[in-house]
Amino acid sequence: MTPTPHSENARPDEARPDEARPGDALVKAGGIVFILGAVATLATMAPLFLHTDPFPSYAWAVCMLMGVGFAISAAGVLRSAGAQRRAARRAQAAAGAARG
Repeated sequence: MTPTPHSENARPDEARPDEARPGDALVKAGGIVFILGAVATLATMAPLFLHTDPFPSYAWAVCMLMGVGFAISAAGVLRSAGAQRRAARRAQAAAGAARG
């Protein structure tokens, strides 16, 4: 079994599951930006269903925040995954050095 940085045998200097890890802030920020984009999309689409005058083009540009938020969150997930892989490699190297 591959040791993970958050196992029961984790050293005190390693991150605990309830502490912020690399990429967590990006995922949270991306989620907030995505929600803002979703609300903007709903607000922009409402006039089309209510048969009123549509919003100007810059309002449609705000809808692109959904994609931007998704990209920010994806970058956070990739950063977190990379940090976990590096921590697992360090743990394996430390276990290999301790064995022999």
